[in-house]
Amino acid sequence: MSIIKVRGLKKNFGALTVLDGVGLDVEEGECIAIIGGSGCGKSVFLRCLELLEKPDAGSIVIDGREITAAGADVDLIRRSMGMVYQRFNLFQHLNVLENLILAPTMLLKMPRAEAITKAEELLSTVGLLSKKFSMPAVLSGGQQQRIAICRSLMMEPKIMLFDEPTSALDPTMVGEVLAVIRMLTKRNLTMLIVTHEMKFAREVSSRVLFFAEHGIYDQGTPEEIFDAPQKPLTVSFINRLKYFHYEITEREFDLIAMQNEIELFGEKYGLSTMEINPIQVCCEEFLMVMLERGYAAGEPIEIAIDIAYSEAERRTEIVFESRGREFNPLAAEIDEDNLDDLGLLMLTRLTQAHEYEYVDGLNRMKFIL
Repeated sequence: MSIIKVRGLKKNFGALTVLDGVGLDVEEGECIAIIGGSGCGKSVFLRCLELLEKPDAGSIVIDGREITAAGADVDLIRRSMGMVYQRFNLFQHLNVLENLILAPTMLLKMPRAEAITKAEELLSTVGLLSKKFSMPAVLSGGQQQRIAICRSLMMEPKIMLFDEPTSALDPTMVGEVLAVIRMLTKRNLTMLIVTHEMKFAREVSSRVLFFAEHGIYDQGTPEEIFDAPQKPLTVSFINRLKYFHYEITEREFDLIAMQNEIELFGEKYGLSTMEINPIQVCCEEFLMVMLERGYAAGEPIEIAIDIAYSEAERRTEIVFESRGREFNPLAAEIDEDNLDDLGLLMLTRLTQAHEYEYVDGLNRMKFIL
């Protein structure tokens, strides 16, 4: 049974659409990592689950109760969820122990002695029992975040929501907080974790959601998302690819303008002249061959070029797609003494590898530089 059900979730901030038609089922005990670029709606999605942000449309069901329904007891439904924010939000005028026992004694009517015992057990688990009488101001960021996690656990939630729990921490403190979250994965808690720590997301999650284009653009197991992403934006995000796209619809297109745009693309992302020039040559030679041999006179021209540059690997992938009859320019044997084959010869020598396929009237040629 799904412990969280989201249907048609929409959230706008004025004219800005952040979430548009998001749907999700979360099973009890799942640990879901939510990744994506800045401003893609990850944190807004978590806040909508607790109704800290009111959706403009859609429904959210938490453990069988619809929190978005008219007349819903929002405070009661929220008690089944614990949320840990980027900032620790501890009460600065209360010591650690009082921070932990405040909510359970007031909201759950837990006896104070029982709450203290529970708080001490949790503090011991995260290695901070000795800090129970300390004030938040004297603690490190990592210690405060661990205490914030304990405070959420005091309410015995079924669901834990983490919104970038390490983003406000010094790098030296990140590990101690992630270690606590790793520990929680063994408690069969349902957890949704917005994080920019990709290695951590891969290690702890049973499913990864990639947010882009106003919602869940892609999802899958850590292996599917991190090792073998399929969708273009996922590939770009995981591999930190830089994209360039260009379309040609006329035989007499502006070659110089295209080459200038490729040069600007390369300079923008730090490619050297020695890296930019082969890309330009590859594009020019392939297009010349396609226009001369791949299209008959008067036939409509429809060619798209996609260049993807990987910062991590310093590798460039160029994909040419052309609509029309099947034509693989590298299928025939290349005659090195034939000037007409000079362009094809340059393509084979410039590139490390190439692939060709023809599907549904579309020629697709990929080169690796």
